Amino acid sequence: MTLSEETRWLDATAQAELVASGEVSAEELVTGAIERIEAGDDALNAVVVRWFEHALEVAGGAVPEGPFRGVPFLLKDLWAHYSGQVLTNGNSALVAAQPVSDHDVTLVTHFKNAGLVTLGRSSSPEFGTLPVTETDAYGATRNPWDTSRTCGGSSGGAAAAVAAGMVPIAHASDGGGSIRIPASCCGLVGLKPSQGRVSLGPHRAETGLGVDFAVSRSVRDTATLLDAVAIPGVGDAAIAPAPARPYIDEVGDDPGRLRIGLLDSVPTGDGLHPDCVDAVRKAASLLESLGHVVEVGHPASFDDPTITAQFMAVWAAGRAAAVDGLETPLGRPANEDEVEPVNWVQSEHARTISAVDHSNALQAMQNFRRATQQWWADGNDLLLTPTLGAPPVAIGELFTHGDHPMAPLAAAAAFVPFTPAFNISGQPAISLPLHWNSEGLPIGVQLVAAYGREDVLIRVAAQLEAAHPWADRRPG
Repeated sequence: MTLSEETRWLDATAQAELVASGEVSAEELVTGAIERIEAGDDALNAVVVRWFEHALEVAGGAVPEGPFRGVPFLLKDLWAHYSGQVLTNGNSALVAAQPVSDHDVTLVTHFKNAGLVTLGRSSSPEFGTLPVTETDAYGATRNPWDTSRTCGGSSGGAAAAVAAGMVPIAHASDGGGSIRIPASCCGLVGLKPSQGRVSLGPHRAETGLGVDFAVSRSVRDTATLLDAVAIPGVGDAAIAPAPARPYIDEVGDDPGRLRIGLLDSVPTGDGLHPDCVDAVRKAASLLESLGHVVEVGHPASFDDPTITAQFMAVWAAGRAAAVDGLETPLGRPANEDEVEPVNWVQSEHARTISAVDHSNALQAMQNFRRATQQWWADGNDLLLTPTLGAPPVAIGELFTHGDHPMAPLAAAAAFVPFTPAFNISGQPAISLPLHWNSEGLPIGVQLVAAYGREDVLIRVAAQLEAAHPWADRRPG
């Protein structure tokens, strides 16, 4: 067996241990990952921008002595500037223009300091809009468990690459579920940190819907990386409370007897797919067997259907800003035919929203945030939900143009009923691969903690991982 195959299914911690012991060099690890990408990515289309020569040069040099020294890594093709490399945000005009970044964002600096060696960029839907990773620019990214199905989005390329064993961990971001959705679709660990936990400097504000982090195969990798990147940046708009101790120390520690609410239906929407109901109820039973108290319950704020419209008003404004932002790298305003219809229509709609309407939407979201967090303040420790409303959908099901450009986004609401609420509330949430359906597709479950309590999530996630391991579940 080659080194590439020997290391394929090792998590990032185990790969870093090989480098630290001198058993394997960083160059060898990176070479193995490159071989796996070149051999397997034609079927998946997960790695859309490649800088393999640069990665080998970095691996052969003075790689920082971080916790993941020499471990191969991918950066999502969305907003994350890496000096000297192309960033396209999944947009056809940027793919044609090939703009090269002249600086690193703060998080990329932290990734480098952790010792990670970036091989290129993983695919993302244009501007991260859809919960599937399909674009006019690059085509569809497919799920390693079933290539006729989506890998989720918007961090779909990251999840597909990690699930297929190309790299053990990869950058991901989440503005409405985009870490947790692909983690569920691909059978991975996907933590959305608290708002303000990870710096978005120097360009983006931590007070928005989006957060950045990663998808991984193990809870220990998630905890270790969070320790490495949860470092406030200059001028951060929000900074989450510092943990009492390193997150890696939570792995294996007894979480105690927790009070957990179970949400196994959509309060204001359609019914769930039976596979998702099955997954979350089995997770509830597992938690009860571990000594926790699980009772049906959820924040009353979830019963208000009007919050979706307010979320979408703010979301549309973000699409307009993304379209306007194309002018800088292109040197001119973008044309309608250079932006996917779902984003162009949202952008145009956002221009009809008044400043007062936008302010009212932000206030409604703030009210929802306080009301939602109150449920935890009232004595609940965790909320348990399915991550998604259905198993991974077929390629093309949520990516169509035609006469109804907003149809994919409208249909997506039933697919992702549980994730956006916690981008509004700012709370940490994690998707765990605890279930596979009869077709062999991963079905994730989501746990949500109080604001700033990633420590509780990591403790319970590690307990579930030990009780119901998933490391040996691999796509064919």
